[in-house]
Amino acid sequence: MPKTTFFNLREEKRNVLVEAAKKEFSRVSLYEASIANILKTAGIPRGSFYQYFENKEDAFFYLVGEHARKRFETFISLLGAHEGDLFEATRIMFHSMLEFSYENGQNNFIRNVLLNMNYKIEKTFTQTLTRKTIDERYEEIFRLVNRDLFNIENKKDLYHVLQILSAVTFHNLVQSISDELTLDEAMEKYVKEMNMIKRGLCKSP
Repeated sequence: MPKTTFFNLREEKRNVLVEAAKKEFSRVSLYEASIANILKTAGIPRGSFYQYFENKEDAFFYLVGEHARKRFETFISLLGAHEGDLFEATRIMFHSMLEFSYENGQNNFIRNVLLNMNYKIEKTFTQTLTRKTIDERYEEIFRLVNRDLFNIENKKDLYHVLQILSAVTFHNLVQSISDELTLDEAMEKYVKEMNMIKRGLCKSP
């Protein structure tokens, strides 16, 4: 987590530092990344970095966490826009993330994160669907989900369904990028897997 001094920065300066860090982590993995490169891009002295972050890992996991938080907010918006259809909201989000990665090619922060995955990175990347988050946003999510479509009766059901959808989506993101599938190939595989889950979750007419 960044230090308080980071959040006290003017928004413009904070954004410059964030974009510089993102640029470096888009170029190489966390373990190859250089603080010197981040500082050079941001145009700030070396000592300043440690006023804002403990180390490069601190900066990296902050960026991953922020991406995860924004992704979750996007999911909630999509859920509302598509009449509580969990599968449609998840499908659109998967497509947009994959399309963005493909359009930005090698120089892409999330692509690099996915291709250099370990347990800690995966946990941070998927933290938006922890029980704590579901507890905090439960009323909104549960209200948005169309329970006429799905066999979701309570909070525990919702938590487990989101865990399953998150796992399938995350696995497909990593595999699609690492195997260099085309967007159409990736979507075909993803939709097929999601439809198999959907058949088990949807209410019978």
